[in-house]
Formats: sequence, structure tokens, C-alpha cells
Amino acid sequence: MNTVTPLSQTAPYAIGPAAAVTLVIDVGGTHVKARIGREDEVKFVSGASMTPQEMVRTLKEQLADQSFQRVSMGVPMPVRGGRIVAEPHHLGTGWLGFDFAQAFACPVRIINDAAMQALGSYRNGTMLFLGLGTGLGSALITDGRVVSLELGHLPYRKNNFEYYVSDERRKKNKKAWPGTVLEVVETLRAAFLPDYIVLGGGNAKKIGALPVGVELGDNSNAFEGGLRLWALS
Repeated sequence: MNTVTPLSQTAPYAIGPAAAVTLVIDVGGTHVKARIGREDEVKFVSGASMTPQEMVRTLKEQLADQSFQRVSMGVPMPVRGGRIVAEPHHLGTGWLGFDFAQAFACPVRIINDAAMQALGSYRNGTMLFLGLGTGLGSALITDGRVVSLELGHLPYRKNNFEYYVSDERRKKNKKAWPGTVLEVVETLRAAFLPDYIVLGGGNAKKIGALPVGVELGDNSNAFEGGLRLWALS
């Protein structure tokens, strides 16, 4: 668990020394997106075979004419204490134990990708974030304290939460998928009792009308979260 000053007490939010230029990397199951500070992003395909070595090499090629002093990286895998603790389900292998600080030759902070987007979406109180993309990302922020969750693989119906809200499931049953997602949202709302829920990820906008207390996030919030990550103690 990490701690950050609640957004309601900061305007604008502190992101560390103004002179430090931050490269924010949002690693997803289908694409990697990166942005230096608040400049335009670069984007390339990831996929089931992408290794961290390949990701770093591609990023360096695309950012060859730009410089940065530190890196924030959101990854679709469990992270504890700033370290990846398990290999991803939707990418290649080799992420566990990979030395990103050495690869980028600068300080690197790593967080679960859902937690990074949650951090960028957070306003105040208790917020539950659910990321609807290749799978299901999840994070909880309460009074500024960020808790990465792994709700996707908890048992649900005849499988698990991720199975029913995944992109694969959506493609197989586009008509029933939105209702299933909202059923999962209400189940998790009853469990966590958040003040509000933010739905992020590439498929969130495909649900349609949302119930009261549930709002649509924006994938660009991941980059804001990456900047805010350097304010965490």
C-alpha cells in the first residue's frame, strides 16, 4: 500500500521537482502507450509475446530524440512495493525480476496499470476503479491511500470476474456483455462501498448508460497518474 496526499488538499497536485522530466509508460495487453510529461503520446502494439526487452527497445527507438530523467510505468500484473511479483497473463515472459532502472538508466517507479489510471482519476473520498480492457484491472483509493487489487481472478458464476467482463467475452456476446459488466459493478460496489466508481480501459465507453455513482473514466488519466506517482511517499 502506498500513501499520497488526497487530491482535495492539493491544487495543482504535487508531482515532484519541476525540473524532473517524467516518461510515463502505460503497458496494456494490446498496446503500449508512452508520454513524456504532458506531450503527445507514442503507441505501439504489445500482445501475448512481448517481453520487457522488446518493449524497452521499441520505446528507445521511438523516443530516440527525446530525453527524460525518470520513468513511471503501469503494468498489467501484480505489483508489491514497487516490484513486479508475478508474470502477466496477456504478455510475454521475463517481466518478473527485470531491471527497468538499469534498462532506462534512470529511476523507475512501477505500479499496477489499473492503480496508475485510478490515481489519475481520483478526486477525493473512496473510489473504486475498474479497468475494462483485455482483462479486468482494479484498484481502490480511500482518503488518498492507493490499494492495488486483483479482483479479476476471484471466482464468479462458473468462472471468474475477468472472464465475464473481458474483451474476448464482449466479442462473443456483445448484446449481453454490457448488462453483465453492470452486474459485476454492482456486486463489487456492495463489497467495497465506495463513494463513486470509475470505469476505465478501452471498453468502458462501450457499456452505454451508467447507473448513479458510476462514471466513465479516460485512458489519458493513466498519464496523469504516472506523474502523480512521484508524489507518493
